[in-house]
Amino acid sequence: MRPRHLPLLIPILFALALSACGGGEDADVSGAEPSGGGLQAESAGDGGLAHIHGLGVSEDTLFIATHTGLWVAPEGQTNARRFGSSQQDIMGFSVLREGRFIGSGHPDPTRDLPPNLGLIESRDAGKSWRGISLGGEADFHVLESSGPRVYGFDGTQSRLMVSSDGGRSWEQRRPPAAMFSLAIDPASSQRVVTSTERGLFSSEDAGKSFRPLVVRQELAGLLAWPAEDRLFLVDGSGQVKRSSDGGAQWQPVGSIDGQPAAFIAHGDDLYAALANGSVKRSSDGGKSWTVRAKP
Repeated sequence: MRPRHLPLLIPILFALALSACGGGEDADVSGAEPSGGGLQAESAGDGGLAHIHGLGVSEDTLFIATHTGLWVAPEGQTNARRFGSSQQDIMGFSVLREGRFIGSGHPDPTRDLPPNLGLIESRDAGKSWRGISLGGEADFHVLESSGPRVYGFDGTQSRLMVSSDGGRSWEQRRPPAAMFSLAIDPASSQRVVTSTERGLFSSEDAGKSFRPLVVRQELAGLLAWPAEDRLFLVDGSGQVKRSSDGGAQWQPVGSIDGQPAAFIAHGDDLYAALANGSVKRSSDGGKSWTVRAKP
């Protein structure tokens, strides 16, 4: 399976260099009232749950970031519902801790904002969002954090950005290639593994330098690293692999039976979004999968 077989993993906007329009930091970017949000039925004209960009779990609720806003599926419920009224395109979605999220992407079409939101943050579990940095300058298609350290791959300029203060200031790094995914070693936020259009690479110094990770450089996909000895990858055909040595060697463990759109770990569980808008969960290390949420 070569990178050209991973169309959903290649950010559509790689080739577009959207100009910076300035502004946006610490401004409301969601268009939703801070006290609003909440579960609501799909509205008339709403395209439904599709084009999933990211997943997260907070207080036992599954949050699904999409091209047209945020969706949720509380524990015990499989039918996902829209969360709030904002239609912003949420890219690079990540849950930092209970109730606090970060993301990127593009504004609600009804809002007069720069086309690229930079780094945005929600402190109320997705009800409202505010710009943190790089408003109008960056569109993070890959966004991962560990404590105050944040890694973001900016699709507008194919650059890796690294922050050590929660995303308020950044240092630019040179990635080995266009990135599909990045995972942070749970034992050290300095060490990362990234999946790129040229295969897997690792860094021991917070992205200052990279080296090829495996001999089979055609290996690529989406990554999740829940424990030091458990690094997971789901490839473009949905095959799930596990590495116990930080990505040097891989063993097949199962399949999600479809092409992945997003992939995360939360506690002992793995979550994978599929191109059809469904989300599956595995509680046995990727061996078997059940539907956690569906349109």
